[in-house]
Amino acid sequence: VQLQASGGGLVQAGGSLSLPCAASGRIFSSYAMGWFRQAPGKEREFVAAITWCGGAPYYPPSSEGRFTISRDVAKNMGYLQLNSLKPEDTAVYYCAATRGNVATMAIADYDNWGQGTLVTVSS
Repeated sequence: VQLQASGGGLVQAGGSLSLPCAASGRIFSSYAMGWFRQAPGKEREFVAAITWCGGAPYYPPSSEGRFTISRDVAKNMGYLQLNSLKPEDTAVYYCAATRGNVATMAIADYDNWGQGTLVTVSS
């Protein structure tokens, strides 16, 4: 499955962004989906994940309550809604897919990655 994330940009602290992820190729509905981010000079980190049917969203503490992951299987789309953004949320955001129905936080579990979209949060 091929993935393409978009929707990044410059936003002030406290603002919001919606990041869509378009999927093509193999049946996207057979894959769980995750979002990750990588800030300059830092390792890639987990942001959110969701099962193939759109259930059981999973967030780390840094995302809980501010970010929302969702997907529209019929449209082959995934989404990450970013609210109450902070300067430390500045990073390149990637959508990823893994075969199966487990919303995993492990980077190694994902074998399909989009090219990333840059989110910059100004203070």
